[in-house]
Amino acid sequence: MPLTDIRPLQENLPFGIRIGGLTREQAEDPAIRAEIEALFVRHGMIVFEDVEQTDEMQLAISTIFGPLKEHPVKAVSRVDSDRLPGVIEIRSEPGRGVVEVGGRRLSHWLPWHFDHCYNDELNRAGVLRPVTRVEDGGVTGFMDGIALYDALPRALRDRIEGSEVIYTLSTQYDHLKFGVPEQYRMIEPKPSSPEFQAQAATMARAIHPAVWTRPTGEKVLHVSQYMAEGLVGQENAGGDALLDEVCHAIAGLAATCSYHHEWRPTDMAVWDNTRMLHCVSGCRPEDFRVMYRTTIKGDYGLGRWETGNAGAQAADAMA
Repeated sequence: MPLTDIRPLQENLPFGIRIGGLTREQAEDPAIRAEIEALFVRHGMIVFEDVEQTDEMQLAISTIFGPLKEHPVKAVSRVDSDRLPGVIEIRSEPGRGVVEVGGRRLSHWLPWHFDHCYNDELNRAGVLRPVTRVEDGGVTGFMDGIALYDALPRALRDRIEGSEVIYTLSTQYDHLKFGVPEQYRMIEPKPSSPEFQAQAATMARAIHPAVWTRPTGEKVLHVSQYMAEGLVGQENAGGDALLDEVCHAIAGLAATCSYHHEWRPTDMAVWDNTRMLHCVSGCRPEDFRVMYRTTIKGDYGLGRWETGNAGAQAADAMA
């Protein structure tokens, strides 16, 4: 049975589509899987609407885009590693991990970023579904790096193109250095286990290009505010000012290059992690929210450790 409900993600957006009513049978059909994969390469993001909300359906959708990848941070909560390899739980608990942005206190807020920037190897994609939703907040934003590259002022684009960004594994809000919003401060730190702290302390810094070119020819602006340390060869006032300017410009372009998804109980979403940035609006500190995410293997091959394979060795040591 072919796909019959394919729509734009939002009018006047240069990326993303919606697919309605995908069944488990369709998700396992080779022809349908090939069609969805082609749509994903073209559009960079798909919201699946009115789909079965089970772990098995999430895995069926996820494997359309490639094999599952285990999360590189060993302390990240797994749902069920034996039965559901690669499925992690993203949990926002009351009063934990609270930041103030623009005068409002929020739990589990995240700035614009791409996943695994702190690692030499990215993941191709992520598939996300809501398990416990909140009524106020909990919105996930997505921004297209191809549109960002085209929209960035040319003078600024010329200055950042060819640069490489250094990232480090640090999830705490007070580590945010670039593109910091107005009226921003950490209220309560994120929970951090001894296992996480040990792995973070031993991992080398990772390096990724600020701009890269897809096999299909488009250039992608791919800069994460989150965990950014500076620019390679420019860890000084000038380099920091350039990276900060780019991060503020990215946030400023959200009106034309981004989509903000308000989760419904029957939604799942997949995005291209090598093309897209995403963010989380956060929720009220008293609220409880849970999302399940699968990570899809498939790297673009342009990241590296700052010091050879030291980071990989450190990550292996925590396995």
